[in-house]
Amino acid sequence: MRVLLADDQKLVRTGFRLILSVEPDIEVVGEAADGRQAVDAVARLKPDLVLMDVQMPILDGIAATREITASGAAKVVVLTTFDRDDYLFDALAAGASGFMLKNADADSLVAGLRQVHEGYALLAPEVTRRVIESRMGRAGATASDPRLELLTPREREVVEQVAHGQSNAEIAAALFVSEATVKTHISNTLTKLDLRDRVQLVAFAYETGLIRVGET
Repeated sequence: MRVLLADDQKLVRTGFRLILSVEPDIEVVGEAADGRQAVDAVARLKPDLVLMDVQMPILDGIAATREITASGAAKVVVLTTFDRDDYLFDALAAGASGFMLKNADADSLVAGLRQVHEGYALLAPEVTRRVIESRMGRAGATASDPRLELLTPREREVVEQVAHGQSNAEIAAALFVSEATVKTHISNTLTKLDLRDRVQLVAFAYETGLIRVGET
């Protein structure tokens, strides 16, 4: 996994580089001190994933995330000190595949990067409940969302499992199908709904009332 570090504090970048340098499957291919540098570095270095701070000069991390994800050049995990709702929802709207807080320990950070690289969503535990509640606040008005009609019954089952946080292997076991079949259902569903990744798929499940908070 090729990673670009974007943070205006050199000490922070150095710390992340040290953490990631001991992982055999992760290579830090570059650093950026502001959002514009990050966008340019992504075009030049072609990393798989960008670890992006929010508050940076010239171009902030949210705007830089929007440019990078719009081009499809790399996935972005936003990592910030500030547990603020505006940062969280702006980052997700900008296309970030993950949102973490800088108080995360090293093991959680590394595991989260691998999770996003494999195509999964990543939300810090501290913010997951707020995302769900926000989506739930909009669910009542969209309970009969016509987009649900685009999905087959089996695809709806897969979406429900994804929204419950199940891995592909766990979904396959629950539905008695192969992991390849699960991947095909997820890919087809994302295409039908014009969604980017599992983060948006989980949001869709709550928005449409396909699942509700507290369901297991």
